[in-house]
Amino acid sequence: MELTFLDDPDSPDAPAAEDSTLYLDDTDRYTRLRLIPWWRQEKLTAARVLVVGAGALGNEVLKNLALLGVGTVHVIDLDDVEPSNLSRSVLFRLEDGGKSKAIVAARRASEINPDVTFLPQQGDVITDLGLGLFADVDVVIGCLDNREARLWVNRQCWKVSTPWVDAGIQEIQGVVKVFTPPTSSCYECTMTERDYQLLNLRYSCPLLRRDQIMEGKVPTAPTIAAMMAALEVQEALKLIHGMEVQAGSALVFNGVTNQFYSTKLPFRDDCLSHETYPTPITLSLGHQSKASELFSLARATLGDGQLTLTLDRDVVSHLECPRCRWSVEVFRPRTKVTMAEAVCPNCQAPALPIMLNSIDSDSPLAERPLASLGIPAYDMVRVDGTSNSAVFLLQADRERALGLSQDRA
Repeated sequence: MELTFLDDPDSPDAPAAEDSTLYLDDTDRYTRLRLIPWWRQEKLTAARVLVVGAGALGNEVLKNLALLGVGTVHVIDLDDVEPSNLSRSVLFRLEDGGKSKAIVAARRASEINPDVTFLPQQGDVITDLGLGLFADVDVVIGCLDNREARLWVNRQCWKVSTPWVDAGIQEIQGVVKVFTPPTSSCYECTMTERDYQLLNLRYSCPLLRRDQIMEGKVPTAPTIAAMMAALEVQEALKLIHGMEVQAGSALVFNGVTNQFYSTKLPFRDDCLSHETYPTPITLSLGHQSKASELFSLARATLGDGQLTLTLDRDVVSHLECPRCRWSVEVFRPRTKVTMAEAVCPNCQAPALPIMLNSIDSDSPLAERPLASLGIPAYDMVRVDGTSNSAVFLLQADRERALGLSQDRA
């Protein structure tokens, strides 16, 4: 086959469609990618990807997604740029100190390729991202530094059958894992008793977050971040194209010996993450709607009788001092309440958190907004009736959630 470069494929001199010559349009930034036989740029243009974490791995992932021309990329990160990030994060600059990692990284990635829509959110993936977004994207790419967030992303992806790719790095070593719910093994399948113990170390005895815990402080080199992020995006690229991947496996790289090896991950039949939701019923409600409004609409599906809203995130309703009976209303997810808050201002004794994990339709709490019960925008919620259950999508929040931030890249 003859290979010819063409400046203007729409010119009158362009050949007929049946001509066997392959013409390359050098005005098209994706020309070299289109030479790959199975490549379909239109699939990438239509794709939606969620990137969780905008640190060293996240920077490299966003850079690669920009180069590939992926249509829409959501990115969420809780933290701000610090000086220590500058040696490992290609998208950050000295003047970015104190700014949102997600917003800065999205803006810089957009400069690489304006074709891609980057939608950043500064927030916690556990408390601030609704399940509706996990269902809307084609693939989730995890760029995380702790077990708790990985476990949460894993469970959310399993509920809506969205594939996700995870990576971990330390010094010059790394690992990439691919999960395709509901058929493959998952992240929680690999967790040991020791993993659960380390997970619980992040919390005090009454299950409130410790204030002085070292998180995300693992020493890493920028080289390993670039390598593992590239593998993550390559696996996502294959998933978007519908190609076969080694689901439920880990690709491990030892940078000291320059050795790669792949291992199959165990599958646990009793794994708690293996819960898949049915197709949700769409409601014209948002997370600012009252729980009573949700119950009212849910009765059309679940019938009369008492209904119960199951809360995916444990909510601290109050802090109470067992010594002097001091009490204060909180109504925030447990992960957003710290030990420092749980100290009685009167006697300095540790206060106890009063937890909620469900709300009944006849409870006075049903008059509270869903947001105060730990439900984020564009979420899915499960309501149990006397004989059956249903999952509902809070559709009214969709546009807000898809924009994800007032500060767009």
